[in-house]
Amino acid sequence: MALNASTTTSYADQALPRRAMKAEMLDADTEHALAVAWRDERDEAALHRLVNAYMRLAISMASKFRRYGAPMPDLIQEAGLGLMKAAEKFDPDRGVRFSTYAVWWIKASIQDYVMRNWSLVRTGSTSSQKSLFFNMRRVQARLEREAQGRGDSLDRHQLHEAIAVEVGVPLRDVQMMEGRLSGSDFSLNATQATDDEGREWIETLADDDDTSAEKVAADHDATTLRVWLVDAMTSLSDREQFIVRERKLIDEPRTLESLGEELKLSKERVRQLEAAAFHKMRKQLETHGAELHELLH
Repeated sequence: MALNASTTTSYADQALPRRAMKAEMLDADTEHALAVAWRDERDEAALHRLVNAYMRLAISMASKFRRYGAPMPDLIQEAGLGLMKAAEKFDPDRGVRFSTYAVWWIKASIQDYVMRNWSLVRTGSTSSQKSLFFNMRRVQARLEREAQGRGDSLDRHQLHEAIAVEVGVPLRDVQMMEGRLSGSDFSLNATQATDDEGREWIETLADDDDTSAEKVAADHDATTLRVWLVDAMTSLSDREQFIVRERKLIDEPRTLESLGEELKLSKERVRQLEAAAFHKMRKQLETHGAELHELLH
């Protein structure tokens, strides 16, 4: 089954949200069986059932990005495409629910679509650029309100510095994004020309609750790192994975001695295996190059 835009075109019709709400809820065992059937046998019926069950999740996430002015059918189509990519790459043997894994792919697909289609932003999608794009205007407005409340006045440079600190990006990135976005400045009370509901643009500003784009961007980066770490774990042998899990990924990490007793190895041998495992994981993570550096700084 080809994973392309045409595959998800039907997801964008008006009846889809209603159908998605009526879709079955999968328990963990059924979900695992469907994912295995698709991965091992390319069973398209299993894939169709798995994707349909989680289309409501994709639609819910797509709706949170309407504030950026993109047509809802297009957002749903991109969310569906992200869901299909997640199904294609999902490994059911990792012990992670499909919905947890799919969230990253859905968010990434929608965010990339929004940035590609923003009239002035034709640029890469690094972590800092995404964070600025989805948050700069909201943060700027809040900083200006706070300064006004204190009786202060921020000049352009001071405002840019404050935004850089708030978002956690270099000052030069703020200055660059300001230039890209400045051409779109207009009255926030103007009505969106493409919106049938006649909403004003001020309604598209993200709020400060847990569904804000700032949290979406932060979750996106955190999930990216988790996915990369999971991928790095797959480069290890079963014994190395066991040692890493028991030493680093549980609430009460085990000692080298206890692992040695269980594996019938010396303490020093367990330490060597642990060091070798971390070396393999580092080499795997280094393949992400500049993207990894961007997420960690």
